[in-house]
Amino acid sequence: MLLNEKITIIRKMNNLTQEGFAEELGISRQAVSKWENGRCLPDLSILEPLSKTLDVSINEILSGEKIKE
Repeated sequence: MLLNEKITIIRKMNNLTQEGFAEELGISRQAVSKWENGRCLPDLSILEPLSKTLDVSINEILSGEKIKE
């Protein structure tokens, strides 16, 4: 699964709008939209808060795949 798909699915599973998700991360809704559309990737500075919000490791964010322990 690609990162943009993962972000979209997990955001929706948590019943968050793009705007609500962006507010949790302290970023713009447009940034979330660009991630979900695959037009850009999250900035390195947002990786830690993003991993906590999505409940995935930074390695999983970077690889776009679930990493088995």
